[in-house]
Amino acid sequence: MKVPIEIIQGLLIPLAGTALGAACVFFIRGGLNRKLERVFTGFAAGVMVAASVWSLLIPAMEQSACLGKYAFFPAFAGFWAGILFLLLLDHIIPHLHRETNESEGPEIPLSRTAKMVLAVTLHNIPEGMAVGVVYAGMLAAETGASSAGITPAGALALSLGIAIQNFPEGAIISLPLRAEGLKDSRAFLYGVLSGVVEPAGGFLTILAVRYVTPFLPYFLSFAAGAMLYVVVEELIPETGRGEHSHIGTLSFAAGFSLMMVLDVAL
Repeated sequence: MKVPIEIIQGLLIPLAGTALGAACVFFIRGGLNRKLERVFTGFAAGVMVAASVWSLLIPAMEQSACLGKYAFFPAFAGFWAGILFLLLLDHIIPHLHRETNESEGPEIPLSRTAKMVLAVTLHNIPEGMAVGVVYAGMLAAETGASSAGITPAGALALSLGIAIQNFPEGAIISLPLRAEGLKDSRAFLYGVLSGVVEPAGGFLTILAVRYVTPFLPYFLSFAAGAMLYVVVEELIPETGRGEHSHIGTLSFAAGFSLMMVLDVAL
């Protein structure tokens, strides 16, 4: 299956956001200010929640309208599948979050740096799935294989929204890695690598579009559930920890509003 160039570009936009954020390691000396980190984290959480609702869950229910009063079922089932999938990954992938020295997942002899990168990679898996399944839905709608109603502009809005929230994620991973003793270039490389899973997952979804199409509402809501798991499990607790929690709350509202505007306007 030949993938159109505009779709390839759309799948790479989120990775570009991660790379730009990781590049902050070359321009920001010292560590990331805690207040600024909370702003970044709250903003990312707001974008992900809005994307889950407007770009994933609502389209999933609209596509299931033929089920009548049971139109909620594909979204409900897919949502819970996404939650449980991320819960499983949380238990089988060794990772370490920035605010703690306590590893999660199986006890495997990995460096602290590797576990920190895996933690961010774990967050990026549902984002890559979300972008991939939306572009798969766009292709299906264009070929008449589905009544998904996902337009190129709508798919681009999701890519841009994920890229915007990936910018702070790239900075949040590369700057602490430098503080761990890595050189700027190595910290930047690890920051970029943490986002590679997004276009990789998106490409795989696009290649499987003919198999995904009949179950598109389930896949859309699956990605939403996975993203919301990350938000509630990791981002919101980090946003509200310690002083200045109102800054994180306002940043969440700003991210949510921006993603909502992008999705509706485009």
